Amino acid sequence: MMETYDTIKITLASRQTPESRFSHFNGTENELLDLLKKNHYSVKPGYRDGVLLVQVPAENFMSGVMQLNEGDALQGSFEARREGEAPRKVVTTPGRKKLPARFVEVVLYHRNVLEEDPKYTAAADWEVISINASPVDGPTPLTPQALIANHFEMSGGSSTGYTPEQFEAALKESVMFWHDKVMCG
Repeated sequence: MMETYDTIKITLASRQTPESRFSHFNGTENELLDLLKKNHYSVKPGYRDGVLLVQVPAENFMSGVMQLNEGDALQGSFEARREGEAPRKVVTTPGRKKLPARFVEVVLYHRNVLEEDPKYTAAADWEVISINASPVDGPTPLTPQALIANHFEMSGGSSTGYTPEQFEAALKESVMFWHDKVMCG
C-alpha cells in the first residue's frame, strides 16, 4: 500500500513537537517520511476507509501520554486544534516530562477523507495527521473526546461510520485506557 502513495505530507502532526503536550518524533520531517516508506509492510486499515495506521520502530519517539497518580494536579483549557475548527476541552497534567515511546503508529488520512470538511483543502494525497506514541506495549486508542468528535462529525471530526455496537465497543476501549491517563501539560 505505502509504496503506491503519490504524495505524503505532514500537516496536523506538525503540532507534535518537543515543546508541545503531544507525542513527537526526535528527527526531521524527511526522516519521518523515510520511516513510513521503510515500514510500508506494516500498514493496516484505520477506523474507516481512507485512514491508515503505519507501525514504525519506537526509537526516537516520545510519548505525551501520562499515567495519573492519586493527587496529581490537572489543568484545563478550551482550544481549537487548528484554525477554523471549533474549540474543544483539553485536560493535561502540568510539570511532567514525556516518556520514551514503546509503541508507535503514525496515522495517515487520504485527501478524500480530509476534504469531507468543505473548509479543508488537502496538501497531498495522504497526510500524516497524528503520531500516536504510546508509553505501553500496544496502540493508544483515541481519547473519548476525539472518538466522540469523529463519530458525531463535530467540528474537526471525521465520520467513523461505526454501527452503534462498534461505537460502543470503541468507546469502552477508549474509556478503559484513558480513565487514568492524560497528556502532559
